[in-house]
Amino acid sequence: MVHVYSSQGTEFVRRVGKYILEAQDEALRDDPKAHFIVGISGGSLVKTLYEALVQDQEFAPKVRWSQWQLYFVDERIVPLDDPDSNYGAFKNGVLNPLAHRDGHLNLGPTVFAINESLVNGGPAEKDQLAKEYAEELPSSPFDLLLLGCGPDGHTCSLFPGEKHRYLLDLKEPVAHVSESPKPPSDRITFTLPIIEQASRVAFVAGGEGKKQVMHQIFDKHDTSLPTARINSLIPTKVSWFVDPGAWQLVQTVKPE
Repeated sequence: MVHVYSSQGTEFVRRVGKYILEAQDEALRDDPKAHFIVGISGGSLVKTLYEALVQDQEFAPKVRWSQWQLYFVDERIVPLDDPDSNYGAFKNGVLNPLAHRDGHLNLGPTVFAINESLVNGGPAEKDQLAKEYAEELPSSPFDLLLLGCGPDGHTCSLFPGEKHRYLLDLKEPVAHVSESPKPPSDRITFTLPIIEQASRVAFVAGGEGKKQVMHQIFDKHDTSLPTARINSLIPTKVSWFVDPGAWQLVQTVKPE
């Protein structure tokens, strides 16, 4: 059963932070020297991560950053310092503030970025970029994937609609997506097989702009939407963190 948690403001951020720390501690419980393997999306999630794991005075000391191995569930094929880069957003929004938190140098996570030397190449180079990123992935499943949900029901760079339906059938773990409906047009994305294998998958989705798609996902169970497909494939692994604005049209599921 998919878990849904509704809150707003500081409580929303803290619920996400608490969930991440629970996943971290679970992953490291049996072997304190192990790695916590995480995949994240970009967008507003970066701000939530900063507020929950860097800024929060209770949670920040509990994050074992040096044991994190962090990947991007999707990435725009642009230079790493480009405003559209998810790596760049995470570096500016989390890594840089973390490095100098409390006035001293802090160790951050090990972060896996795309091969920047291939971003200006043609289709073959961009396919190669996706292949190389797949080769960087861990041999064991992800402990946690932190995903977003677009107003159209996309997640990672898995988009709905006939043109991109093939993405839901791919077997390779990382794919090059061209002709994204949102710029930049070229991206890489995790695919369903790697998402299905993860120990935990959390969607972080707030705002009134998500209310219609939430209705489609939870009331209509429209599995043509990648987000709803993930719900149907691995319901016991999935949690949603939403706010009242995003949840206002949903009738059949009561959030916790």
